[in-house]
Amino acid sequence: MKKNIHTKTLKVRIRDKHVSVLNAWAFSVNQVWNYCNELSHRSIRERQKWLSGYDLQDYTKGAAKELGLNSATVQMIGHEYVTRRKQFKKAKLNWRKSGGAKRSLGWIPVRKDCISFKNGCVYHNRQYFKVWDSYGLSQYTFKSGSFNEDARGRWYFNVVVEVEAEQSKGTASVGIDLGCKEAATDSNGQGVKGRQYRKLEQQLGLAQRANKKQRVKAIHAKIKHRRSDDLHKYSRKLVNENAAIFVGNVNSQAMVKTKMAKSALDAGWGMLKTMLEYKCDHAGIVFEEVNEAYTTQTCSCCGSRQNSPKGRAGLGIREWTCECGVTHDRDINAAKNILAVGHDRLAVGIPHYNQLV
Repeated sequence: MKKNIHTKTLKVRIRDKHVSVLNAWAFSVNQVWNYCNELSHRSIRERQKWLSGYDLQDYTKGAAKELGLNSATVQMIGHEYVTRRKQFKKAKLNWRKSGGAKRSLGWIPVRKDCISFKNGCVYHNRQYFKVWDSYGLSQYTFKSGSFNEDARGRWYFNVVVEVEAEQSKGTASVGIDLGCKEAATDSNGQGVKGRQYRKLEQQLGLAQRANKKQRVKAIHAKIKHRRSDDLHKYSRKLVNENAAIFVGNVNSQAMVKTKMAKSALDAGWGMLKTMLEYKCDHAGIVFEEVNEAYTTQTCSCCGSRQNSPKGRAGLGIREWTCECGVTHDRDINAAKNILAVGHDRLAVGIPHYNQLV
């Protein structure tokens, strides 16, 4: 039987004693990026020629030794620059800054044939980097990777590997309603509360007013890690227990432009959708975003909308009783309706938004 192979990115932290080496390499990476940026912009302005990654590779040939970088890294920077220039459709990109308040976080790309795991360390460019190996890196074959710095100056090694995906044994299906009061609520009455920023908002404000920059960064990191941990645990539980997962197509980018921007960002809807999408793909189960129009207002038992809370004024109403006599929790009812819409899509290929059962 053919194995189900997927790629996965593993992230491990590098010991702090290697920071000085990585910072020096990151400075050199910034110099190469800025050189490519200036060279490409001049070529476009003076000769109307858009340089390719291979063109930039010719101009940077032989610079690796002087910069202390691996030659493959220098080549990858030029190709990455061209990719981002095309992505953002600009003749000139921002400079990578090595100092100041707007300093660019360190980034060092590495090619798969230039990295390996030796003696319990990541080996690259004649340097051994000790890491906190929580994955057992020795059992994987490395693909492309990079060294990356976070806002607190800590360095991580990110590497793409191939893994054999385990098929989910779940047989149920679930609908998920994304909200502001609760980050996510499913049709089984469970969910994830979220609101990690709100929990530490007071501490963050005190640190900001006291101008304790390191403390501010530590609190932001704690908020990020707590949110990520909650969403990873919840998404993994859903994937393990279900064969089909349906989530409402709430537009987080549109919500960010409203007065509910803080709650929308704190909920992490985009993170949860991304996690569910790749985990469902690896497990071989169905994941669909469905139209959530009227799912909050529609009774999941009889389909009526007579007594349901409506509009922004009704956001504070968390429970309501339908004319059929059934009392609903607002979020659970919406999740049940999303599940029904998802079943319609599986059955006929298109959702029936106004015929929820």
